[in-house]
Amino acid sequence: MSNDYSDAFLRDILTRTKRVAVVGVSMNPVRPSYYVARYLSLKGFEVVPVNPGHAGERVFGAEVKASLSEIEGGVDMVDIFRRSEHVPPIVEEALGCFPDLQTVWMQIGVENHEAAEAAAARGVDVVMNRCPKIEYQRLFGELRMGGFNTGVISSKL
Repeated sequence: MSNDYSDAFLRDILTRTKRVAVVGVSMNPVRPSYYVARYLSLKGFEVVPVNPGHAGERVFGAEVKASLSEIEGGVDMVDIFRRSEHVPPIVEEALGCFPDLQTVWMQIGVENHEAAEAAAARGVDVVMNRCPKIEYQRLFGELRMGGFNTGVISSKL
């Protein structure tokens, strides 16, 4: 399975996706899983945070779930912030919980071809080693001239 995704493929995913489960979300504002989830929520995606260590807490106006199986209703995309070796059971759970799942997205540095093949076999689109925040900014003209806009806002504002 190639990691060479066309802009049209990525744009289609980001355009059709409405509800995203972010697995491995952090409560720490300087962690990528926090600011990516925050960015997606600010862009109008409904973000469902998933982290068993923070279950029941609230972030971005949503309750953190301990697992994908605790999410009521479906999600369009599962965005994974976990090490590559932890991906197969997450994808297996996602495929079991969400019959209408459209996309499994693995963050930068996260690749698991076994899990990707399992998802693809069920007709689910897979993106590995990419960030939806960066791709959204790139594809929809939001990257700043000086580099990446991290979306982090000063606490002094």
